[in-house]
Amino acid sequence: MSEGDVLTGVEGRVGRITLNRPKALHALTTGMCMAMTEALLAWRDDAQVELVLLDHAGERGFCAGGDIRMLAESGAGDGYLARQFFFIEYRLNHLLFEYPKPVVAIMDGVTMGGGVGLSAPARYRVATERTTYAMPETGIGLFPDVGGGWFLPRMPGHAGLWLALTGARIKAADCELLGIATDYVESARIEALKAAIIADPGAVETLLTEFEGDAGRPPFAEHQDQVDHLFGKDSVEAIVAALKADGTDWAKAQLEVLATKSPQTLKVAFRQLKLGGAAKTFAENMKMEYRIGARVVQMPDFLEGVRAVIVDKDNSPKWNPPTLSGVGEAMLDTIFAPLPAAEEWSPLV
Repeated sequence: MSEGDVLTGVEGRVGRITLNRPKALHALTTGMCMAMTEALLAWRDDAQVELVLLDHAGERGFCAGGDIRMLAESGAGDGYLARQFFFIEYRLNHLLFEYPKPVVAIMDGVTMGGGVGLSAPARYRVATERTTYAMPETGIGLFPDVGGGWFLPRMPGHAGLWLALTGARIKAADCELLGIATDYVESARIEALKAAIIADPGAVETLLTEFEGDAGRPPFAEHQDQVDHLFGKDSVEAIVAALKADGTDWAKAQLEVLATKSPQTLKVAFRQLKLGGAAKTFAENMKMEYRIGARVVQMPDFLEGVRAVIVDKDNSPKWNPPTLSGVGEAMLDTIFAPLPAAEEWSPLV
C-alpha cells in the first residue's frame, strides 16, 4: 500500500483505496483526488484487478467533504487553487461514474459533500448504523456539487431537493429508502465483510446478502408525502410559501432551517437540480457544476459562510443578498453561464 492521506494498493484481485486523513475526517485535498485518480486509471485495464474497494482508516467517518478552508483561502484571492481542486475532483467523480469495474464504497460514519461524490457513483454503497449522510453546502454559501445535480433529482419524489436545500442529515435506514445506500451492514461486521470481499471479489453480491443487517424503520417515510407535495414547486419562494401554508410542526421546522441558509445558494441549488435532472449525461452535469463552483467560491456568501460556520463558529452569517427576493435571475444567469472555452471543465480522456 502507498503511504499518505490516501492508501492505494492491490490485495489479491481487489484494488483498495483507503482514505487516510482521520483527524480531518478524511476531508479531500487536491493531492488525495489525484492519488485516487492515478490508482483507478492504473487498475482500469489491469486484468488482475476485478473490483475496487473504497474505505477509510479509523472510526470517525468515511469522508466529511472537501478541504473547505483551502477553498475559502483561495476564493478570497484569485481562486486558482479552488478551481484546480474542483476540476480534478470532478474528473475523479466522473471517472468513478464511468468506471467499468464494480466499486464497493463503505459509507461507515460521516458521508457528506465530497464523500457523497466518492460513494454515489459506486455500484455497491454500504451503510452502517454510524452512517450520517448530508449535502450541507447551502449552510456555507456553497452548493451540493460532486454530482449532486445528477444524483439528487433522481431520488424518489422530491427527496433530493429537500436534502439539497435543507442540508438535512439522515441515517442508514433513510439512505436505503432513498437509494443512497444499496446495503446495510452493522459496523462490527464491516472488517469481516471487507476481508471476505478481498478473498473472493467475484462473490460480492452473495457476500453483501450474507452480511446484510436490518437498518430499522426509515424516519423519512413519515414525511415523504409532505416532501413530495411541499417541495414539488416551481421556485424556492413557492416552496417557502407552501411550507408556511402547511403550518405543521414539521413544516415550521423546515422553514426555520431554510431561514439559516444562503438565499443565493438555495436558488443556485434549485436551478442546478432542475438542469441536472434534465441532463443527458453525467459529464454534462459536471460541466455545469464546474461553472457554478468556479464562480461561487469567490462570491461573498461562500466566504461569509465559511467564516461563520467553520472559522469563527458564531453561526450567524450575514448573507448578501439577505433575502430570496434579492437573488434575481440575472445573478443566477451569470453564475451558470459558460466559461471561456479554455477554462471549461472536461472529463478525462
